[in-house]
Amino acid sequence: MSPSSTTTARRLPDEELELKETVLHGHRVAYRSAGSGPAIVLVHGITSTSATWERVVPYLAARYTVIAPDLLGHGMSAKPRGDYSLGAYASGVRDLMVSLGHDRATFVGHSLGGGVVMQLAYQFPERCERLVLVDSGGLGREVNFLLRSATLPFSEVVLPFLASTRLLDAGRLVSRAFGRLGLRAGTDVAELAKGHASLADAEARAAFVHTLRTIVDPGGQRVNASDRLYLAQNVPFMLVWGERDSIIPVEHGRTAHELVPASRLEIFEDAGHFPHVDDPQRFLDVLLDFIETTDPAEVDADAWQGMLKAGS
Repeated sequence: MSPSSTTTARRLPDEELELKETVLHGHRVAYRSAGSGPAIVLVHGITSTSATWERVVPYLAARYTVIAPDLLGHGMSAKPRGDYSLGAYASGVRDLMVSLGHDRATFVGHSLGGGVVMQLAYQFPERCERLVLVDSGGLGREVNFLLRSATLPFSEVVLPFLASTRLLDAGRLVSRAFGRLGLRAGTDVAELAKGHASLADAEARAAFVHTLRTIVDPGGQRVNASDRLYLAQNVPFMLVWGERDSIIPVEHGRTAHELVPASRLEIFEDAGHFPHVDDPQRFLDVLLDFIETTDPAEVDADAWQGMLKAGS
């Protein structure tokens, strides 16, 4: 990917983007952080890691401070027996950014990460300058059968066999299996196969099941933040969605946009569930334009109370 005039010609060296570690509340937290200036926090989806942003972080970090954690239970972060709810994840992201010296940020969340940053903006509105949801969970019931089936009883017993080395090495078998489940060939299958591979680790597998069951049941997504989207009316708010998303339908993005008329909706016609991977150049262009053409939100206690009363 070559940067356009919109994204800038500067790209940070790869060594500045290497994974770092800190300890929060006794648990190891891995993260990538680079750049200087106003903070942008990038939050990945379930079974993914901060590496999902690797094609956009070097360019964002040329203008901003970028913080991209591996959520607990994912990647190189600890995988304790503990709380994997959206609220716990939101608090963890808040604690990481504050520990790194940032009180406020633009929050960008993909898939599960969208639910996390929505929860963060709800719990800590004073921390949120802008909110960007990328093919986000938490905006409707529908979700791919693959995720719904993983919440069924005894899925913990089946997952080790599905994530066996023999099966993972058979790339064509994995692709065919995902294809039969309605997943879009190409990036969606490749990215989900990476996440699928992580489930060979027992601790990661337990964290995955625990996390998933807090937000999804066999009938679909359990969490729906649509009734609280009115709280985003005074925060610069953008939705980015791949029109060919085979995990969470693009209709969720369109509906959320209708509920918040002041929001911005960007649909990537040729992208699936990972538009920042399918078309990183366009993703950079729309994200940077959004940040640079909006003023950071300033939500005080009185304004927050007024919105809650008006929405009750």
